[in-house]
Amino acid sequence: MSSLASVAAYLQLPAISLIRIAVCLLLPLVVVVMVVGFLQRCGRRTKPKQKCQYVEPAPPNFDSENEIVIVGAGVLGASLASALSKDGRKVTVIERDLQEPNRIVGELLQPGGYAALQKLGLKEAVEGIDAHIVHGYVIHDNATKSMVALSYPLDDTGKVLTGRSFHHGRFIMGLRREAKKDGATLIEGAASSLLEDPHGHIVGVLYKDKASGTDKTIKAKLTFVADGCFSRFRKGLVDAEVSISSNFAGVVMRDCPQMKTGYAEIVLGTGGPLLVYQISHNDTRILVDMPKVPSDIKGYMLSVIEPQLPAHIKSPFRAAVDVSQIRTMPNSFLPPCPNPVPGVVLLGDAFNMRHPLTGGGMSVALNDVLLWRRMLGEVRDVGDHRAVLKCLEKFQWQRKGSHAFVVNVLAQTLYKLFSASDGKGTMGCVQYVSNICVTYV
Repeated sequence: MSSLASVAAYLQLPAISLIRIAVCLLLPLVVVVMVVGFLQRCGRRTKPKQKCQYVEPAPPNFDSENEIVIVGAGVLGASLASALSKDGRKVTVIERDLQEPNRIVGELLQPGGYAALQKLGLKEAVEGIDAHIVHGYVIHDNATKSMVALSYPLDDTGKVLTGRSFHHGRFIMGLRREAKKDGATLIEGAASSLLEDPHGHIVGVLYKDKASGTDKTIKAKLTFVADGCFSRFRKGLVDAEVSISSNFAGVVMRDCPQMKTGYAEIVLGTGGPLLVYQISHNDTRILVDMPKVPSDIKGYMLSVIEPQLPAHIKSPFRAAVDVSQIRTMPNSFLPPCPNPVPGVVLLGDAFNMRHPLTGGGMSVALNDVLLWRRMLGEVRDVGDHRAVLKCLEKFQWQRKGSHAFVVNVLAQTLYKLFSASDGKGTMGCVQYVSNICVTYV
């Protein structure tokens, strides 16, 4: 820092300005390095599996009226079912468990995702679930004892854009209700394998029906696989490998006050960033990032994490840790490297993941649904493999240019920056890059 101060004094600039200049110069290089890494990783993994090579098919004879079957009724699967059903497609969704899910992520929908939700006509999915309006973030840097508030950007009318935060399960149930209302059929069962015709084309799904316990098949012209981060079908379709960046441990705090009303909070401490956001009028989620989950996680939360928290969070946090089960999940990274397999499309977390710190996952998923809805609107017969494969090719390029690429890169970049924050002049970098992330997610 002494050398930095000397340079700043010589240039007659504040140290924070010098930091921002450095970030402006270095950030493009960081992005280029990450782009090259993405391309190298994808290049190693995009060789199609032999059975998936394209062969001109004879028109299949279907004993089902389903045009489309979707595996998974999470954020992407349920919203895609709703969108395509609205457009007159006959859609069936197979979901392992139709009860309300309970997850510790997928609870903060950024403005870009909320806008996509509205464009899909699914705004009602966040209404009546005690959702919380989010206006931006407050970032606390413990090492420098500094704090900065970052608001979301303005819309075309000059109003601050907003996101929504909520209990994940309530949101999913809202999406599923909308899908059924729009005409989709939801089946509770565990999909076990994809049906393949003699040409190597996917023509449907084999699943175990939960009600009867028997194996059943459902045939369709096009299958979307959106079975989440632990997808059982990913390895059969692509060679991409999931890498674990870190882990989140989470609890729900009761009646926790906010530093600034309507703002999520990020605490930069030792070990990793801490994310705090309200998910209902009296529930607040806290997510603790850690490289590895300690054996005595409760002791770790009380002895290492609690002392780092702002004063207004400490008491609710201590109470939550004392009475709640601490839940954990891995934070995964998966580059988008699909293979053109006729008859099937891989989407959602089964296809592409980034660190969840920026909350960009649902925004990417909902904008992906918008793209597919628009592209399939130009396809008369979804059993036309050539037409669908052309859509898949367009999808790859359009999502990079419109939303996915920026969110993927910034999510990984911001996590690395937050994790490395040690108070030695990094707050200016954090504020600069955070402003970019807040603008794009």
